[in-house]
Amino acid sequence: MGKGFDLGGLFKQAQELQGRLAAAQQAIGERSVEGSAGGGMVTVRVSGKLELQAVHVDPTLLEAPDREMLQDLIVAAVNDGIRRAQALVAEEMAKVTGGLGLKLPGLG
Repeated sequence: MGKGFDLGGLFKQAQELQGRLAAAQQAIGERSVEGSAGGGMVTVRVSGKLELQAVHVDPTLLEAPDREMLQDLIVAAVNDGIRRAQALVAEEMAKVTGGLGLKLPGLG
């Protein structure tokens, strides 16, 4: 008889991978990255869950406010932060999955 397909072993490996992925998701969610625009005039902090946590506007932007420019800088900083957080998620997930290319819902 030839070797049969080890369904039990495959199931065990899948459970182990699921546990590692859950732990990685938890750890990533606790991390954050910074994004910025305007040479650091606007900075933001975005979590590994892709949630905006903080916005900092350099006070000099408020001395002679240009509303449209400030809005544009905030949007640019948030987008930068989201891109950096997505890169963090992708990098950390690649470590766990060994580059299997798995995509997890809600994480980019």
